[in-house]
Amino acid sequence: MTGAFDREFTLAEILPAAMLETLGTALANLLDADLAVLDAGGDVLWGRAPADASREAFVLEIEPLGYLASAASPDRLRAAAVLLRQMLVARARYLMACDLHTDAIAADWQALLERNQALAASEARYKALSEELEQRVQDQVRLLDERTRQLYQAEKLASVGQLAAGVAHEINNPIGFVRSNIASFGGYLEKFAALKARLAEGQAAWKDLDLDFVIEDGAEIVKDSLEGVDRVARIVRDLRGFSNVDRPEEEIVDLNDSLREAMSVFSGRLPPGVELRQAFSALPRIPCLPGHLNQVFLHLIENAVQAVADTGKPGTVTVSSRPAEGGIEIAVTDTGVGMSSAQQARAFEPFYTTRPVGSGTGLGLTVARGIVQAHDGRISIDSQPGSGATITLFLPA
Repeated sequence: MTGAFDREFTLAEILPAAMLETLGTALANLLDADLAVLDAGGDVLWGRAPADASREAFVLEIEPLGYLASAASPDRLRAAAVLLRQMLVARARYLMACDLHTDAIAADWQALLERNQALAASEARYKALSEELEQRVQDQVRLLDERTRQLYQAEKLASVGQLAAGVAHEINNPIGFVRSNIASFGGYLEKFAALKARLAEGQAAWKDLDLDFVIEDGAEIVKDSLEGVDRVARIVRDLRGFSNVDRPEEEIVDLNDSLREAMSVFSGRLPPGVELRQAFSALPRIPCLPGHLNQVFLHLIENAVQAVADTGKPGTVTVSSRPAEGGIEIAVTDTGVGMSSAQQARAFEPFYTTRPVGSGTGLGLTVARGIVQAHDGRISIDSQPGSGATITLFLPA
């Protein structure tokens, strides 16, 4: 912008022809004599100078910018030159201001162009980064979904293993005494076969073989065996119901039935001194995924049973249900070791567990919360160290 101040103007630049015509005519009238305006080289720019004309220079920036030539008196000519010089100074300042303004506008325009280019480049980089970030987010979401499915599957397999251990223990008892009964009944049949060879001995053979006891005990054996088989069938039926086999993915169910099925899984494998109780109220039937909720109930009951067992003294686990505004509430309350506020804050974190290494996956409550939230429900913990815990589920009807 300094160029506007350094520029040296010519008289023709300061006074264009139209302006020079007006100004020269006015000065000639003031002098009342012929007048010519000459440039710095002495060439006439306007007017006509008489042969006896004298010259008066008008100076701008030290050097003469031009001359006035006229036959008027020297004083009047000098006054006209001063007047013209003042007009030229004002005009030069105006032109410098115009040049300065033009230079400023040009500089601003260039700056705007450069900023626009920078913004365009920045927008292109932002767009590229946004697309890259979106792709990374999608990749991370897919990875998290895959890992979540793997975690749920791992916890599900752990639950299946626990179920299998409990069912194996439960079935082994009736299978054991049914086998013993069948073996005993086989011995009784051998006695009847021996009776055939001793029919001639009559009552003596009957008493010697103690067949009265055989008949009486045989009836009891058959009765016990049938009860054992029925018990196995009930275990299998409850297990099928609990695992949701051969049932639709979603059903409208009474969750009291699901709670009973979950509790029956633990009936044969409760630690010594742990009592499992129920306190059910009539519930409205709700649409849900019974197999998924059964997994939740299994985790909660198992955690409560283990918490009571950890105290080393007798205690209870109570499973209760009741209608609530807009849905139902299910609570699992234990008299176990309880949880601190720090433990409660981390209870739903994946892999967090208070159990010794190798005794738990730390996913039970994480999976439970995920399943409950998938049903638009919520889950909460109320506990104090040494005073047991209550885990409450709310499921909308």
